[in-house]
Amino acid sequence: MSVVLITGASTGIGLAAARCLRAAGETVVGISRSGREDTEVADLSTEDGVREAVALARRHGPIRALVLNAATGSARDGSVAELTAADWRETMAINLDSPFLTMREAWDDLIGDGAGRIVMVSSTAATIGAPGMTAYSASKAGLLGMMRVVAQDGAPHGLTCNAVLPGWVRTEMSERSAVATAEHTGRTIAEVWAEREAGYAANRVVAPEEVGEVIAFLCSRASSGVSGEEIRVALGDVW
Repeated sequence: MSVVLITGASTGIGLAAARCLRAAGETVVGISRSGREDTEVADLSTEDGVREAVALARRHGPIRALVLNAATGSARDGSVAELTAADWRETMAINLDSPFLTMREAWDDLIGDGAGRIVMVSSTAATIGAPGMTAYSASKAGLLGMMRVVAQDGAPHGLTCNAVLPGWVRTEMSERSAVATAEHTGRTIAEVWAEREAGYAANRVVAPEEVGEVIAFLCSRASSGVSGEEIRVALGDVW
């Protein structure tokens, strides 16, 4: 029995992906810092924590697929002039170092399956910048560069690697950024979300389940012909 390992699986997109994959019959091991929603606890910002997370997943079987979703958002981000070095490093440790370390630790399992799958959760912020999102946008853009290389390195082994780029999704992480934006601009949180919704022709933001379903497909054996792709989940809009 093979396993799908999902990082950041206790809330938002990670939790939605876990539910979609379980509904499809997959054995899912979720990792989080909180241990909520039946997830295993590990600190993915360190090499030791990543090794622990992979070992926890391997108790249930070899790892066939990775969903690299763990991330810190833009609530503590800022412009180049405002952002502290400590906040920059923390964002990179979670958003960029952790996916690299997790893939490296699980690599032998992934290529041994002959149909391994890696899905990175990036963001539309990786391609369309926004004021004050220096570290977040840089880290999510870095994922795309890494994804393209991993897709090529994994191809001889039947391994695919893709990225999903969600727009605004109503999650705990994006809620924290809404709170920070409201405090910075003097608006209410409801006004911040109304502005985000108005930015889409559909006049709504993306639901976590909509991203989860795309992730579930990219983890499936039916997605074998799709690799090295950036798949935007943003209701047809650019942001």
